[in-house]
Amino acid sequence: MNLNRRRGAKAFFIALGVCLTAVAIILNITWIHHNSRRIAIDFLGVVLFFILISGLVLNTVFLVREVRRNERQDSFLKAVTHELKTPIASIRLYLDTLERHPGDEQQRQRFYAIMREDSDRLLATVESVLKAGELGQRQRIQQRTRVELYPLVADCISTVLIRHHLPPENITLDEIPGSVRLFVLANIEDLRTAILNLLDNAVKYSPQGVCVHCKLAIERYTWVVLSISDNGLGLLPREIKRIFKRFYRAPSNDQVKIKGTGLGLFLVRTIARQHGGSVHASSQGQGKGSTFQLKLPIFIGNLPSDTP
Repeated sequence: MNLNRRRGAKAFFIALGVCLTAVAIILNITWIHHNSRRIAIDFLGVVLFFILISGLVLNTVFLVREVRRNERQDSFLKAVTHELKTPIASIRLYLDTLERHPGDEQQRQRFYAIMREDSDRLLATVESVLKAGELGQRQRIQQRTRVELYPLVADCISTVLIRHHLPPENITLDEIPGSVRLFVLANIEDLRTAILNLLDNAVKYSPQGVCVHCKLAIERYTWVVLSISDNGLGLLPREIKRIFKRFYRAPSNDQVKIKGTGLGLFLVRTIARQHGGSVHASSQGQGKGSTFQLKLPIFIGNLPSDTP
């Protein structure tokens, strides 16, 4: 019902803007026709006409953007509520079961493992929301250190494999040719958050089977690029720029519902920019997978604390 109301409001404001613009054009043309001999008045009328039209267009654009922003925020609140409520309900269910029917040791250990997974999921959602607020207010990177990317990416891959119960062959990482060590100057926890979000997205949007390929490369001798490719649902061209906005989630098909808060890629973009880098997405289309590239400036040399 709320979705229908929002769509109706959007259609109403668009139609209102179009109608007002058309009325203004008709009135202006009529006015000029009846006063065609008065050049100064005609010029003033044309100027006022364009001011009026500009105001109407800006007002319509603003209203439509506000409607879309409210839609994304409502979607975010629903997603966060679900992400918080589901693990809490699951933990409570298993606690009640253990209280009423203690069962054998093997069953208890299985329940404990499930509750730990639910608590990790709950903690990840809370940390994601807190991190989004923290990064939105932060003006510059604090506590930056020299970070070697290959071990960090490998550690993030191990975390995601455990988190999603995947075998090692589902997420692979190419060796760097020549055993080159690539360093960046970064806040290691923020950078870990960005890489984990990219890997989590690659796994979540591969419902038919996870096959994620990661590699590190040097670009123009000054940038290190982490590429993460999957064979999942893919992206439409119009979605590629939108997916990095706060609260925005790429639509899934009717058969597959992807869980999430719409903050993951927003965090990735914010972290990349704060580190002087960028993130880009590409896809051949729906059902053809996607590739995300996280680009960061290479750090060459030592920090003052690293020198003897």
